[in-house]
Amino acid sequence: QVQLVESGGGSVQAGGSLRLSCAASSYPYTSACMGWFRQVPGKEREGVALIYTGGSGTYYAASVEGRFTISKDGSKNTVYLQMNDLKPEDTAMYHCASRRLTVCLGGWLQRPSQFDYWGQGTQVTVS
Repeated sequence: QVQLVESGGGSVQAGGSLRLSCAASSYPYTSACMGWFRQVPGKEREGVALIYTGGSGTYYAASVEGRFTISKDGSKNTVYLQMNDLKPEDTAMYHCASRRLTVCLGGWLQRPSQFDYWGQGTQVTVS
């Protein structure tokens, strides 16, 4: 059974930082596109960042580039999202997603339907 478990959300003041984690279990981690998406009630799910677990490719939404960094730790089957200089508009439920056996395509930031598996999410609130 594939599981993605997010952690690290919380409440922070504007300008602060948080690091989200997404642990993948029972999953072919070594070749997958994994990403972070966020959603607020009443709005569509928005792509934040993608990373290819088998290489070095990353993609970012324009709204977070330069402030957020996605990274991976293969030894822990975990993907991270370091979020710096947080703004109130970053407030959302953040979900981890994965699509196996593929590199990432930047356009998938706008197409969450491309992803096979999703975590339950972790709430980030910036005030």
